[in-house]
Amino acid sequence: MIPFKRVFDENRGLVIPVAAALVLNVIAYVAIVYPLGVRVRNAGRREETAASELLAAQRDDQASAAMLQGRDRTDTALKAFYKDVLPNSLASANRITYLRLAQLAEQHHLRYSHRSAEPETNPQGPLTRLRITTVLEGDYQNVRRFIYQLESGPDFIVIDSMTLNQDPEAGAPLQLSLSLSTFYQPEHGA
Repeated sequence: MIPFKRVFDENRGLVIPVAAALVLNVIAYVAIVYPLGVRVRNAGRREETAASELLAAQRDDQASAAMLQGRDRTDTALKAFYKDVLPNSLASANRITYLRLAQLAEQHHLRYSHRSAEPETNPQGPLTRLRITTVLEGDYQNVRRFIYQLESGPDFIVIDSMTLNQDPEAGAPLQLSLSLSTFYQPEHGA
């Protein structure tokens, strides 16, 4: 066994400075290095949190930019719809629907027996509805083609309801009663 007391006594000039340096290192570690390490770790956590919050904010910014862009596209499309598709007055709406219905009826060999139109204002919006009722007569295939072309045509005419009747008399034509709507923006002051 090594006699530590003798070794210590013989090397006192060397052991005391080394022991003092070791104690100073431990004190420096406890007083300076460890607290700095804790600060660095906390700063790293704060940096990670800030980075994730930045990513979330960037995603929110992109989503709101996309929403604004979508709203702008919708506004543009709606203005184009109002300008290019919908009639701009009651007279224009009457003319367009009457002409379209007459052309389709003639094209499909249907006969008009009645037509009426009545505007209906909407107090909650800028559009006025033109309600149209009409009665046509013809055979079943022509009635089907008429309805298909009316629904798929370029004019904004909505079929609200329809009724198909036939007199019990043999050979009588089918009678199609339609309730239609179209919308228009009334002229200013109208």
